[in-house]
Amino acid sequence: MSSHDTPVKWGDWIKELDDPAKARTKQEALAHISVLDCSYANMAGCFATSIFAELGAEVIRIEPPEGDPARSFSPFGYMHMDTGLGYLNEGRNKYHVTLNLKSAEGRKTFSVLAGKADILVETGMPGAMDEMGIGYRQLRELNPGLIYCAIYTYGQFGPKAGCGKADVDLVNQVYSGITSVSGERPDDPDHPTPSEVPTKQGNWMGWYAGGAWTAVAAMAALHYRTKSGKGQFIDISPAEAFGRCINYGLTYYQGFQDVIPRVGNYDVGVFPYTYFKCKDGFAFLSGFSDINWKALCTILGRPDLRDQYPTIFDRLNLDNMKQMYKEIEKWTMAHTYDEIYDAVMDYNKNVGQGVVVPGKISDPMDTMKAENWWVRQSFEKICDPHYKEMVITNHAWKMTETPPRVKWACRPVGADNDYIYNRKLGWGKVQIQAMKDQGVI
Repeated sequence: MSSHDTPVKWGDWIKELDDPAKARTKQEALAHISVLDCSYANMAGCFATSIFAELGAEVIRIEPPEGDPARSFSPFGYMHMDTGLGYLNEGRNKYHVTLNLKSAEGRKTFSVLAGKADILVETGMPGAMDEMGIGYRQLRELNPGLIYCAIYTYGQFGPKAGCGKADVDLVNQVYSGITSVSGERPDDPDHPTPSEVPTKQGNWMGWYAGGAWTAVAAMAALHYRTKSGKGQFIDISPAEAFGRCINYGLTYYQGFQDVIPRVGNYDVGVFPYTYFKCKDGFAFLSGFSDINWKALCTILGRPDLRDQYPTIFDRLNLDNMKQMYKEIEKWTMAHTYDEIYDAVMDYNKNVGQGVVVPGKISDPMDTMKAENWWVRQSFEKICDPHYKEMVITNHAWKMTETPPRVKWACRPVGADNDYIYNRKLGWGKVQIQAMKDQGVI
């Protein structure tokens, strides 16, 4: 570019480089990796292998003959072509076979597949696969490079590992410690109202945290294997994974031998940093540091609030928060969200002494209509071979060289029973009998 050329704006330049629409023309980071997904009634395992599949790994789900109960997870029991809405998201890019691991023949076939896989993900009770002779202890003898990921609420060892409880999302949430601080602050702790009880996350965050941490650990293990040639066992507790997101809660307890109280939409670390009612819904406002608090008070036309609560310690007092909240909401309730946004952004751009961050509470319909997400292909219309045209929630990364992609939503149970993996033939329509005839099994 010559000195006389007009520089290309950053947004235009980087979009051209990592345009999601070009994903299918580029390489896939994990195209050389094969994965066995043996998760059962568990979205942590499904989410982990969705990440592998989006990045190009060839993932095959091993389901029992009757299919995985995770296929039925759906709001109000609504099913699309006999598949729950949750599984339409997490069955993406995967092949599906039914295999009876309770039978000797099923375990033998499974051992052959695992002997040639790079990654295996399972969510059974600790030691259950080992007792059947197809756990890590046995499979590493067949496949020293295997990365074996076992997901369970309490982990594979420890006092609770053998308790016999199934791994379920809500237990992962509550055992992490995060649920204790979720919900409205009780004004009368001895007689809380229904809205003041501990509150679970609105989606399966325990499971999703466990799945995300599994994928991160497995990719680190893949990197280690390229240098050492060695696979390894990865023990993932979704409760621990979600607990890793607890921020400063445990550190606070260690330092003060006390727990952070449940404070609803307040935040004991930063305030104001919450939602306020406005004319047409709710608006988020953030202005918690001293200079940003001054900016917010200027926008509100309330220098008296800045003088009354001048330091961050004043603003982090819970009783003060209540009073500040009421005063700020007097202003927001007199305006629509767009008016609030315009006032804040006008200050940020033209005055610039501190920054206030606005945000709007979006319901799913608002989110689906947001142009920004469609341009970035956060949502994408696909024509699935089985489920036909549908909108999917896309991957979370934009990558310039090896971008992820969704090729199909999922498959009906047993639809890929002829798809079996081996190093000689790859994934493909290969009958088990043909594999036996060729001496692969």
